[in-house]
Amino acid sequence: MARAGLYKSDVRKARDVVLADGRHPSVDAVRVALGNTGSKTTIHKYLKELEEEEGAQPRKASISDALQDLVERLASRLHEEAEIRVNAAREMNTAQETRHSAETKEFQQQLLATEAERDVLQSTLHAERTEHDTTRSTLQQESIARHTAEQQIHDLKVRLAENEAHRQSLEEKHAHARQALEHFRDAAKEQREQEQRRHEQQVQQLQAELRQVQQTVVLRQEEVTRLNQQGAQLTAELSQSRRILYDEQGRVRELQAQVHELQELKVTGADLVRQLAERQVEVGAVREEMALAREKIEEQSAHVRELELRLAQAETKALTIEQISTGLRAVMGQTGQEPKAVPQDTSDASMPAKSKSQQPAK
Repeated sequence: MARAGLYKSDVRKARDVVLADGRHPSVDAVRVALGNTGSKTTIHKYLKELEEEEGAQPRKASISDALQDLVERLASRLHEEAEIRVNAAREMNTAQETRHSAETKEFQQQLLATEAERDVLQSTLHAERTEHDTTRSTLQQESIARHTAEQQIHDLKVRLAENEAHRQSLEEKHAHARQALEHFRDAAKEQREQEQRRHEQQVQQLQAELRQVQQTVVLRQEEVTRLNQQGAQLTAELSQSRRILYDEQGRVRELQAQVHELQELKVTGADLVRQLAERQVEVGAVREEMALAREKIEEQSAHVRELELRLAQAETKALTIEQISTGLRAVMGQTGQEPKAVPQDTSDASMPAKSKSQQPAK
């Protein structure tokens, strides 16, 4: 971990300590002297400035130290570049995942809203169908009641016609009886005028017949009065039936208006069904877009895995270079040259790579 606030004076003191120990003041040696703190790039820059300020000629370093310094610089540079690329790729992937997640949530919200609207339309359509069935049943009942009322009115008209015919028949009989009575009176008068001396029994018999005829006439008149009363009652019933018929016709007109409204509702229901079909098509399109978004997310995940694989390869390559450096040191030791012990800081260079390589792939 780099220490914040590293000064040139600190680097100078650490370099002097390394030189006092008889070692080459490389970046790693100076960093160890600083307590494994500070950036290697900063330390290298300060060492350059110190050399330029002091005007000292660079010491001829041994081949092993030069190779070690070169390998260390290459490994550090390679590690930094790989880390920059991986961080950039991760940031890009995170931004894409965030965008895809937001788009997916938006599509899900649109899908939920469309499904809710579809449920409302289905409920409305079901309610309209139920109301339509209820109105149809009511219309059928009202039609049956209207037909029953018409049949009753027809029966009343038939009874009224029969009563009228019976009344006319009674009036005709009464007229015939009255004519017969007048004719009889005329005949009796002529007979009285012609046979004033006829026997008294014949006169009494005629009077008795006259009384019988009068009684018959009275009975006929009473029957006519009764028939007139029945006719008036039938006329009142006919008026009431006509009033009921008028009310039924009004209700029939109202039912026809309701039927017209139901037809309009049926047309509206057809439009709602068509709109529901269109909504379902839109939902299908949204699902296809969600599937495409999932495919893009899978592609981005594959790209991230590929970048992580490259990072692992870069770390492996850096480890190989370190192994080569170690081998070169061993070779130089066998040739008789005594390489200067330069401790390497493995806690800062290798630990990030291990921690990154141990992270699970997304």
